[in-house]
Amino acid sequence: MSSEHGFCDLGFAKIDTDRPRRKGFSEVIYCPGKDRSHLKKISGIFLKNKQDLLLTRLEKPVFIYLKKFYPKLKYNPIAKIGFLSQRPKDKKGLVVVISAGTSDLPVAEEAAITLEVMGNNVTRLYDVGVAGIHRLAHHLDLIKKAKVIIIIAGMEGALASIVSGLVKIPIIAVPTSCGYGASFGGLAALLTMLNSCSPGITVVNIDNGFGAGYFANLINK
Repeated sequence: MSSEHGFCDLGFAKIDTDRPRRKGFSEVIYCPGKDRSHLKKISGIFLKNKQDLLLTRLEKPVFIYLKKFYPKLKYNPIAKIGFLSQRPKDKKGLVVVISAGTSDLPVAEEAAITLEVMGNNVTRLYDVGVAGIHRLAHHLDLIKKAKVIIIIAGMEGALASIVSGLVKIPIIAVPTSCGYGASFGGLAALLTMLNSCSPGITVVNIDNGFGAGYFANLINK
């Protein structure tokens, strides 16, 4: 159980207690495939070490189980994220999280909650996709105030290129698995974003809102 070497060995898991020093934030727990009793023990180590707790892809019944032991644990049911902040943070610069449609909200909220737990100032701008681009144009002044922008889009994934062509701000694009058959579970949006002719875009994996939020936090620090 000792963490003197920078990790705590639970047998089934080795908790990286040194990560806040190296990376600026605690190790994040990816919940699928983990037994709820294991999640309880892992969470306890973070809290014992006075570290922030972030549990991604956490199903609500498991959250209810964990909250019995850790009453201050909070939950976002759209993002399926559990979180508990123990360290005070100064709010960093503005990150605008933009989604093309409401079907992209689970991924968008995963990014937004990740950013908020890490101490970022976040504004959400949802359902402003290319099928009605005037909705995006209406908020262009706000978008240009951001230090980082996250774009979440499924279908053909064109929104990232459009926004990038209008601003000088770094953009993190997140393709989502939202779409009909030929979207191939987000592959079409992924390829569109990777092949964008507008510079200044980096792309994370399909549905990886957490990865986008984490990377935006690093830029925004």
